[in-house]
Amino acid sequence: MSKRDYYDILGVARGADASEIKSAYRKLAIKYHPDKNPDNKEAEEKFKEAAEAYEILSNPEKRQRYDQFGHAGNSAQGFGGGGMNMDDIFSQFGDIFGGGNPFESFFGGGSRGGGRRVQKGTNLRIKVKLTLDEIAKGVEKKVKVNKQVSCATCNGTGAKDKSSYHTCNTCGGSGSVRRVTNTILGQMQTTSTCPTCNGEGVEITAKCTTCKGEGLTRGEETISINIPAGVSEGMQLSMSGKGNAAPRGGIPGDLIILVEEVPHEQLKRDGINVIYDLYINFADAALGTSVEIPTIDGKAKIKIDPGTQGGKILRLKGKGIPEVNSYHKGDQLIYVNVWTPKAVSSEEKALLEKLRESPNFKPQPGRSEKSFFERIKEYFE
Repeated sequence: MSKRDYYDILGVARGADASEIKSAYRKLAIKYHPDKNPDNKEAEEKFKEAAEAYEILSNPEKRQRYDQFGHAGNSAQGFGGGGMNMDDIFSQFGDIFGGGNPFESFFGGGSRGGGRRVQKGTNLRIKVKLTLDEIAKGVEKKVKVNKQVSCATCNGTGAKDKSSYHTCNTCGGSGSVRRVTNTILGQMQTTSTCPTCNGEGVEITAKCTTCKGEGLTRGEETISINIPAGVSEGMQLSMSGKGNAAPRGGIPGDLIILVEEVPHEQLKRDGINVIYDLYINFADAALGTSVEIPTIDGKAKIKIDPGTQGGKILRLKGKGIPEVNSYHKGDQLIYVNVWTPKAVSSEEKALLEKLRESPNFKPQPGRSEKSFFERIKEYFE
């Protein structure tokens, strides 16, 4: 651990009173807490450093020795935080935030170092099927979820009645017990989970007959889910606190929503673009026409120019899918396919044989579409 001046670490003056020291440590503990700074070694060291400083300066006897002899004053007596681990810190400084788990109210974490155990309910996973129209515009879905809920008989306490549910006499409700042992290095304090209440801080002398003391029963809840526009197959959405309830007033789990796309009969999705395969006959491709096609917003009429080749892609700008949480939208792409009949009548065959001999029916890049159009009209007149 660093041997910087403890007052400098906490940012207080040497004449600071107990409340100033406590307030300064509280701010640093929140700022550098491991749950707020995951995988950050520097923040973890600062967190431990602040805890060491507070351990000395919050104790009048240790503070007096520190003021008189510096770091050596407490090291000689076996005090100081140099050998403290994270569990020691969480268990010994619960008075800063109130309760056995000093940081629970800030980070929603479980019990550390033998503090009062606050359980979290398990997460639930459901699938929600969405049509292309719902994906494009966003939708509110109401779903019925079968899950664990707080027992209505005992209000989630797990006790038969109020007299059967009380603060644990062994730990006083903290969920942990502390022991002080005299060693050659001085007094050593250890903290462990309360054996009477198993860290819950309460005792139940008679269990609820409905939930058998678990505080939970099976129930059904209708949940409204607002799904934004632009979600895609396999995407997961999360609703905090909408999962299974936790025993005895713990933190509910989350609801994980897995998006499943329902295939559209005519349209296909490609990212934020929508694709439609348009099939036209040879005459329409040669002479040009207007056709009605499906879009997400309904029907739309598009023009097919004379001489349109198979494989051409037409674009309807802004008729695709929006990006999630964005104003940008994709396009609708129309893939033009020229349909070739598999069987023809004798009259049709004669016409096609005649057309086949025309120079315009042989691939000749560079010939004008106007010339082609004029010649094809002559054959059909």
